[in-house]
Amino acid sequence: MGMTLTEKILARASGRSVVEPGDNIWVNVDLLMTHDVCGPGTIGVFKREFGADAKVWDTEKIVLIPDHYIFTADERANRNVDILRDFAKEQGIKYFYDITDRSDFKANPDYKGVCHIALAQEGHTRPGEVLFGTDSHTCNAGAFGQFATGIGNTDAGFIMGTGKLLIKVPATMRFLLNGEMPKYLLAKDLILQIIGDIGVAGATYRAMEFAGSTIQHLSMEDRMTLCNMAIEAGGKNGTVAPDETTFEYVRDRTNKPFEPVYTDADARFYSDRQYDVSQLEPVVAKPHSPDNRALARECRDVKIDRVYIGSCTGGKTSDFMYAAQVLKGQQVKVPTYIVPATQKVYEDLFTTKYDGKTLSEILLDAGCIEPAAPSCAACLGGPKDTFGRMNEPEICVSTTNRNFPGRMGNKEAGIYLASPYTAAASAITGYVTDPREFLC
Repeated sequence: MGMTLTEKILARASGRSVVEPGDNIWVNVDLLMTHDVCGPGTIGVFKREFGADAKVWDTEKIVLIPDHYIFTADERANRNVDILRDFAKEQGIKYFYDITDRSDFKANPDYKGVCHIALAQEGHTRPGEVLFGTDSHTCNAGAFGQFATGIGNTDAGFIMGTGKLLIKVPATMRFLLNGEMPKYLLAKDLILQIIGDIGVAGATYRAMEFAGSTIQHLSMEDRMTLCNMAIEAGGKNGTVAPDETTFEYVRDRTNKPFEPVYTDADARFYSDRQYDVSQLEPVVAKPHSPDNRALARECRDVKIDRVYIGSCTGGKTSDFMYAAQVLKGQQVKVPTYIVPATQKVYEDLFTTKYDGKTLSEILLDAGCIEPAAPSCAACLGGPKDTFGRMNEPEICVSTTNRNFPGRMGNKEAGIYLASPYTAAASAITGYVTDPREFLC
């Protein structure tokens, strides 16, 4: 019997010829990522278990990325970055994307921004490899045909010292998406549709493999959007088979070798779901769960107070391009926050053009708030001075990934998860809006 893409990666990483769902195996790790929220705890576990003077297993296979609570006056948040800095210096960590001047992020050549997008842009996400990160949306990197998943500080501390981790092989759920994408639909709509169908526990500890003709025509950034939210369905990881689109993206960013793997024709799946995307409509996830799905056109009665376009899920260059396509020549009626995921995305806002104007010109002309410094910002709430944080019980349409109570700040606030198209359309009208009102 054949193996799925996830099973093949884990088999190779464990030195086995075959693995099956449910097998407990030791895998050799290709990369460990941790950031300012979980990094200090991970470092604490590492030093407690391996010794105060212990050395990490490989200084070139650990990536430290400050990104969550960066542009804040909160002393505890700033201390977390100091801990990363001290550890990177002590251990000689090669990939530490430091920030030393928070008043001007552009003056920090090493600072990148949100970990998941920075990992991709810096060439750390490669087909066939095993990536663990102390962040649940590490599954974002599955878009590159690798096994990528989030772990806790204890597991990360163990990897720091050994380069290995004991895991259980997940069964694979396959989602076949075929058909031509309507011009008003985006990858965010696809994953919200799927999560709405199976629920937030529907893929618990399973791999979600996205395949079909629709997926083959998606850009790498759109594939990242799909895999990024596998965790919102409870998934262990999400994957897309690598192809020439993948290889071109990766080879432009690293010269490190990689060996892709592919699902066998006779592989076994826990389940198979098929979608004709040409028949789908723009959707949102209503408060307070990512699976509380509704058609965008059914929510016209929901008056909103703000729109937020950003995060690892919705703050990539293409996401702002999508928003600009809707916002060009329009005026927003509610405060609209623009948060690029990385410094590279920030730069793209001022250089990438749509219909003769840069994205920043379109966004600012439409009345959006000036783009913020790249970071996770309000996606995870953060200290009260965090840009875009919801400090009042307002209603927000957001391109982020979670809408639990308190996720973006105030516990009584309501978050509608949506695509950049839907978010931009809603910003113009002041209520939850189907983007077909502006795109068709």
